[in-house]
Amino acid sequence: MNYQFNNCEELIALCKQEKLRISDVAIRREMELFKKSRPWVRNKMKAVRDTMKEAIDLGVKSTKKSKYGLVGGDAVKVYKNINKSGKFLHSKVAVRAMAYAIATNEQNARMGKIVAFPTAGGSGVLPAVLFSTFEHMKSSKRKMLNALFTASALGIAILKHGGTFSAAKAGCQAEVGVGVAMAAAGVTEMRGGTPEQCLNASALGLKNMLGLACDPLGGLVEVPCVKRNAIGATIAMAASDMSMMGVESVIPMDQVVEAMMNISASMSETVRETALGGLAVTRVGLKLREKMGLPPIPEKYLDWRNKKPSAKNKCGGCNGCG
Repeated sequence: MNYQFNNCEELIALCKQEKLRISDVAIRREMELFKKSRPWVRNKMKAVRDTMKEAIDLGVKSTKKSKYGLVGGDAVKVYKNINKSGKFLHSKVAVRAMAYAIATNEQNARMGKIVAFPTAGGSGVLPAVLFSTFEHMKSSKRKMLNALFTASALGIAILKHGGTFSAAKAGCQAEVGVGVAMAAAGVTEMRGGTPEQCLNASALGLKNMLGLACDPLGGLVEVPCVKRNAIGATIAMAASDMSMMGVESVIPMDQVVEAMMNISASMSETVRETALGGLAVTRVGLKLREKMGLPPIPEKYLDWRNKKPSAKNKCGGCNGCG
């Protein structure tokens, strides 16, 4: 039996044909591809899981700042508030996920060990969602491991279908956005969702991250990356909830991936990890750049500050553009 697939449509077809969960297909694909046993494949993923957990455990306790002091200590703040559920709008499981996402990304900024899943910049979403849900559901380690395989299968399907994990190519929609899609699929299987519900959750998640710019201050994977992961985790959980409730994405996952790449083709270079646009060229962003000793941004990338809309392009919303 061939367990290779080139997109989500082929993945779901394999699940239906063999009456398997997505995680089962993912495991069999690895066994087939690398000619290894099931225990070998699962042990490899156990190492991934354990590294994720270690980063979280260290991150929720550390107040150490990153080199330029932009991040560090926020995971501790959020983690301390997990049990104050009556004080906040989010549930305990969501607040915990935010703490875990920040913890992972702060560890990355401090040069700690993390799992780039799908990338270092988007590494906080998946472990945050899975480990917080794992604790909330008092789930089994087997289900946690299967959720990681499901998320992996989703990532493979995205790449095989012409998608990318590269923010330099497609902006942050391809990093945190893809992380949201993978987490939504994984946590939906962990909760007992069908393969169709897993992929539907991915579509709902990624659709709501489309167009997201990659505009890191000073080119560092810190601001706004860390907090984007935290909020991305809550989006993944919302997408899973909606899918489990029977809410369907009108656009199937493969076509959402196509939309992501269509958007990437029209994205300015300034918001594709170059630190030449967006938040990176705010006053705070420019001051940080100077502090880091980076060369000034060419004036052509700052022309927008002096431009006013022409008469024919006025939005009509106010008189402020004059």
